[in-house]
Amino acid sequence: MNCVVTAGATFEPLDQVRRLTNFSTGRLGTELAAFLTDRGHEVTLLIGEQATFRGERRAQRIETFSTTAHLLEQLRSLAWLDAGGVFHAAAVSDFSFGKIWRRSPEGNLAPVQSGKIPTRTGTLLAELVPTPKIIADLRGLFPKAKIIGWKYEVDGDREQAIRAAERQLREYRTDACVANGPAYGGGFGLVVKAPPAHCNDQAALFCLLEHLLEE
Repeated sequence: MNCVVTAGATFEPLDQVRRLTNFSTGRLGTELAAFLTDRGHEVTLLIGEQATFRGERRAQRIETFSTTAHLLEQLRSLAWLDAGGVFHAAAVSDFSFGKIWRRSPEGNLAPVQSGKIPTRTGTLLAELVPTPKIIADLRGLFPKAKIIGWKYEVDGDREQAIRAAERQLREYRTDACVANGPAYGGGFGLVVKAPPAHCNDQAALFCLLEHLLEE
């Protein structure tokens, strides 16, 4: 079966040398791609070019991405693929930079544009603009695929993390969502249109994810 796996973080540039990103290493998505490849699936791995995980990357096709817009462009380029499964494990930046202002000692703001904003510019005020929700486009791009998203939640408890995953199912017409992070606690919750399944470790999660492809 043709599968698409996204992994790692996107980034959004402040200027030509500085960027906004997150702590995703790309490990889980990379290892999921290897697992599916070893099981005989035809896998396309889209991985953030800043991914720090250095484990072996096993997939029939491997492409890197940079910004959120670039990842979306990469996914759109695969719309021709008769994908049976799309595993969107990438940690997409929630915000990009909008306008940047310099604050003068008197408190006045002036817009700043520079290839490299110098530190002598002083205090900056940066506008953060929400990035597009890539997961919102996946059903249109891959109408026949089983689409699995991720919800990494920091605040709240396990019940709240599961509710956030359930909202993703409803809002974006995905088939399943993996809940994890400090709010969920140890392991992973695989939330489908049924009571969620708890996975103690990554190996158990991967087996359940592959089982979804066969349903």
